[in-house]
Amino acid sequence: MRNNTATEMYLELLKKTILFEIWLEHEPGATKENRLQGLDWPIIAHSMIGRIRMNSLHQLMNDVILNNVQGDFIETGVWRGGACIFMRGFLKAHGVRHRKVLVADSFEGLPKPDPQYPIDATSKFHEQDFLRVSLPEVQDNFRKYDLLDDSVVFLKGWFKDTLPTAPTDKIAIARLDGDMYSSTMDALNNLYPKVSVGGYVIIDDYSIGYCAAAVHDFRAAHGITDPLVVIDITGVYWKRTK
Repeated sequence: MRNNTATEMYLELLKKTILFEIWLEHEPGATKENRLQGLDWPIIAHSMIGRIRMNSLHQLMNDVILNNVQGDFIETGVWRGGACIFMRGFLKAHGVRHRKVLVADSFEGLPKPDPQYPIDATSKFHEQDFLRVSLPEVQDNFRKYDLLDDSVVFLKGWFKDTLPTAPTDKIAIARLDGDMYSSTMDALNNLYPKVSVGGYVIIDDYSIGYCAAAVHDFRAAHGITDPLVVIDITGVYWKRTK
């Protein structure tokens, strides 16, 4: 793993660019604190996860590379693609050629509540046009950073349809950003069996009741006792230890 100053400077600049931190004064309504915590829905930036969650993602990717934890990186629910762009940039900067970045999204916004999951009944996320980002737009965002290549795999469709056949055998980083119970449970059911021991499951939306309920139900059903680590006011993760 490369750990030189130039590599770290590139990755730091990549984060600043994806989060639009360098030009924050041109981002309508943005503040440093909101961008730090990922509390705003940016008009311009390519990610809304904020600096703290982006730094945490960086640290966890460092860990799996240093410890040779096998598997690809995947995000379920990518919006404009920023976190996945950073994943690809990280792998490229460190000369890692044997891992893929899987980019899973409907690219049409969030689904309507499914009667199978009554807890989602009050969700209005499907009405938020701001959350609809097309596949061509996300692909173009990768191109802007010269990071669109064969190592990036797009999975277009609802998670229940695309994740059962996701083209990966092992996962080192699973970043779940689906907001709803159904989306979170679909991702956990289909991806967790592929997460390597030593790999990480990152939950972006733990502060949302729908999402937190899915996490607790899944962990209880599978006897998962690995501690949940708090990232910021909404993000958590756990490391798979067995």
